[in-house]
Amino acid sequence: MTQGVRRSMKHLLELDDAALLELVQRQTFGYFWDFAHPVSGLARDRSGPYFRYHVDLVATGASGFGIMAIVVAAERSWITRIEALRRVLRMARFLRRVKRHHGVFPHFFNGRTGATIPFSDKDDGGDLVETSYLVAGLLAARQYFDRDTGEERELRQRIDELCQDVEWSWYTRGGSDVLFWHWSPHHGWEMNLEIRGWNECLITYVLAASSSAHAISADVYHRGWAGGPDFKNGKEFYGIHLPLGPDYGGPLFFAHYSFLGLDPRLLTDRYADYWEQNVNHTLINREHCIRNPQGCEGYGPACWGLTASDDYLGYHAHSPASDMGVISPTAALSSFPYTPEHSMEALRHFCAVHGKRIWREYGFVDAFSETRGWYAKWHVGIDQGPIVIMIENHRSGLIWKLLMSCPEVQSALLLLGFTAPELR
Repeated sequence: MTQGVRRSMKHLLELDDAALLELVQRQTFGYFWDFAHPVSGLARDRSGPYFRYHVDLVATGASGFGIMAIVVAAERSWITRIEALRRVLRMARFLRRVKRHHGVFPHFFNGRTGATIPFSDKDDGGDLVETSYLVAGLLAARQYFDRDTGEERELRQRIDELCQDVEWSWYTRGGSDVLFWHWSPHHGWEMNLEIRGWNECLITYVLAASSSAHAISADVYHRGWAGGPDFKNGKEFYGIHLPLGPDYGGPLFFAHYSFLGLDPRLLTDRYADYWEQNVNHTLINREHCIRNPQGCEGYGPACWGLTASDDYLGYHAHSPASDMGVISPTAALSSFPYTPEHSMEALRHFCAVHGKRIWREYGFVDAFSETRGWYAKWHVGIDQGPIVIMIENHRSGLIWKLLMSCPEVQSALLLLGFTAPELR
């Protein structure tokens, strides 16, 4: 698929804005189509120069993002609807074989056998947050494939079964007023990581409240998620008001992962206006790169974007408060809905200034550092997915419309005290 859309950097720079966005989306989509696991069709964690652990490893969260990207590809006619349907159906069939932990998928598993692959020594069981990203992708696909055909009916039924099996409430650890990120059949609750906001996990609480059989109460949202020390902020950074989150906003994926499907436009609750939250978080991130207090090479109005990504030392959550001089293209590109002019300026800068050093077979590489003269040669699934999806949300709102049309998502948002146009 990507073979047909590769273009020279000179050609990219000659495209108008709409054509450039289309090409970037389509080439990035190749990560989830051409580079998917050959048996399960699910998304690999990252491309070369290595596969983590072994070649059959697939990632739960990246697979959820990949499903959303496949829906975008079908809608944009990069692939046919039937090709998209059969790929997602293959994924859904395989997911029934995956070893789950109270209905919750592990962070990584074997794309050939379905066996859990440990993320770390004690993280060898269920990962509730990664599971929420997968469930969001499945629900978006269920809403998209709504025709009365045998295969589309089967897909919807399989998705409903997978989603209904997730025991969200069990991850309150016996009825606590907070969700816990991990549980292991060998180590139990030893990781003891409470999911408290503000971070990338709002979608986890919404989906946990949406379950017909294993729902959390609203108290778990208000006392757990909203009860964390880094939830409310209310201060200004670089003259920009930040309603929620750590000082300077944290890495930009906080504004992306939950909002691949949750539409932040006019989405509010007692704590925040989520459009204001995400726009201002993005503007603070960019303004930090403009002011560049650490004197990092290359930073400026057109070269910005700090988020979690690979870097010259490994993998870190880059942010204004933890700035290693590493720019991650996904940060600015996945912010298109919030800062379209600034994101387009960054996109054209990435093409014009860095060119072939960061543009490869599956779109832009994961990150680079001009200060260190370091450029990744590979891609990371959870960074590639938001580029395709959030550019599409900017262009058409497709994935926002699909997830927000889910009756269970609407019910959950009402239960938790949200207001949004879809809830009227």
